[in-house]
Amino acid sequence: MFFENALTAASQVAVLYIIVAVGCLADKVKFFTENIARQCTNLLFYIITPAVIVKSFLEIEHDSQTVRGFFIALGCGMLLHTVAITINAPLFRKGDCSKNSVLKFAAIYGNCGYMALPLANAVIGSQGVFYCSTVIISFQVFVFTHGVFIMDNAQGKKKKLNYKKIILNPGVLSVSVGLPLFLLGVKLPELVFEPIKYIASMNTPLAMLIFGTYLANTDFKSVFKEKRILLSALMKLIVLPLIMLVFFKLFGIRGELLTALIISASAPSANNTVIYTAKFGNDTSLAAQTVAVISFFSILTMPLMIAFAKTL
Repeated sequence: MFFENALTAASQVAVLYIIVAVGCLADKVKFFTENIARQCTNLLFYIITPAVIVKSFLEIEHDSQTVRGFFIALGCGMLLHTVAITINAPLFRKGDCSKNSVLKFAAIYGNCGYMALPLANAVIGSQGVFYCSTVIISFQVFVFTHGVFIMDNAQGKKKKLNYKKIILNPGVLSVSVGLPLFLLGVKLPELVFEPIKYIASMNTPLAMLIFGTYLANTDFKSVFKEKRILLSALMKLIVLPLIMLVFFKLFGIRGELLTALIISASAPSANNTVIYTAKFGNDTSLAAQTVAVISFFSILTMPLMIAFAKTL
């Protein structure tokens, strides 16, 4: 089982980096450059990601069991991100504020979609996909509020919480649209749902292509100069999932739900790390380095965490 999980995780990383390589090549031949990619971040931020959120609600089958499972998984997802924020709060405070924001974001927010969903499908099946999809909803709520806050404060100018931005942002508004549709069992007509699906399907490939353009302009020699990337990797890939494993066991979470939650908790840093870094004018070179390094290490750590979840 360990080697099967390792192979599944490695294959997901490989697929991801093939698309990233296309983005690198496109930048090198000046077909899709970093400057153009930066202009595409708003497309991801305001249109494509909201479509992903609404689509995830509309695809969940509505019955009493799924509603109960949904709220349990959602609560666990909220706990996951609350713990991630708490344990990383004392870290990444000294030095360059822009670098600190990137490293902290990478240590908190994981790739709950691209990495977690296929791995959950391979290890658990459709039920695992359902639980991981629910964790994505909590991810979107936190990343569009707390994530935006730490990136927006990266220039060293402390800003007060803007509650209007917290409430009126694409992530929260999307959940406000999707959640009632799910709870009421509303099915949109195909004429409306199909465009949402098509737009949502652009999320992973476009994010990877954009990531590739930033990677193409990254000096990897400087990775060894910023040793805190390894601290970010340690917190994201080992410390967080082990803490969550203890919490979930104490709360009586077991079986497929526990495995799905640990898959989400142990996923490498989200591609949003690079997207949000670009959006708020922070250090995209460091963001690309950090996501690349942590994604590489996740090939080894994710199978370990999954094995712990399935055997304890």
